[in-house]
Amino acid sequence: MTKRLQVIFEDEELREFQRLAKRRRMTTAEWVRQSLRSARDADAGHDIGSKLAAIRAASAHAFPAGDIGHMLGEIERGYAPDSRS
Repeated sequence: MTKRLQVIFEDEELREFQRLAKRRRMTTAEWVRQSLRSARDADAGHDIGSKLAAIRAASAHAFPAGDIGHMLGEIERGYAPDSRS
C-alpha cells in the first residue's frame, strides 16, 4: 500500500529542491523519496547491533587502567570548584 505525504515548503526552498532534482534528471517527488531514504539509512547506522559491535571491538584491546577508586576520585575532583582561585 502506498500513502501520500504532504510537506509544505517556502517557495524558494521548493525551487531549490526542484533545481536539484532537475540536475539529476528526476522528478521532484523521486528526489524527495531518495533524500528521505538516504536520511533514514544514515540514521539506521545507530542501531543496537552496530553499537554492540563497536563495544566488542573496543573491549578486545588491552589498555592499562588505573584503580577504579582513584579514577572516580579524579572525576569527582574535576566537578568541584577550583579552590586555588
